[in-house]
Amino acid sequence: QVQLVESGGGLVQPGGSLGLSCVVPIYIFHVYDLGWYRQAPGKQRELVAMINIDGNSDYSDAVKGRFAISRDDAENTVNLQMNSLKPEDTAVYMCYARRSAGYSIPGHAYDYWGQGTQVTVSS
Repeated sequence: QVQLVESGGGLVQPGGSLGLSCVVPIYIFHVYDLGWYRQAPGKQRELVAMINIDGNSDYSDAVKGRFAISRDDAENTVNLQMNSLKPEDTAVYMCYARRSAGYSIPGHAYDYWGQGTQVTVSS
């Protein structure tokens, strides 16, 4: 059973910063692209940021320039540093792992999701 375990959510004031972290099982860490999605109440789930196994990252327009995604090979984590937070960033943030193109691990799914961690931006 593959589990992605997030940590770091909470309450922060507008303009503040918050960091999220997700522990990814080591046996998929190096062959899966990793990322973060979010879902606000009454809205569809949306991609926040992705980083592939080569370290190349991509961001949604909504967070570009404010958020930074990274992979830590020593800790097998994917991290999301969120700066200049806005009330509209309030959502449940979910860690995501997607098998990278050209790779396969017998018995493992194409993708996995974490349970999610709440981020609330409010004064």
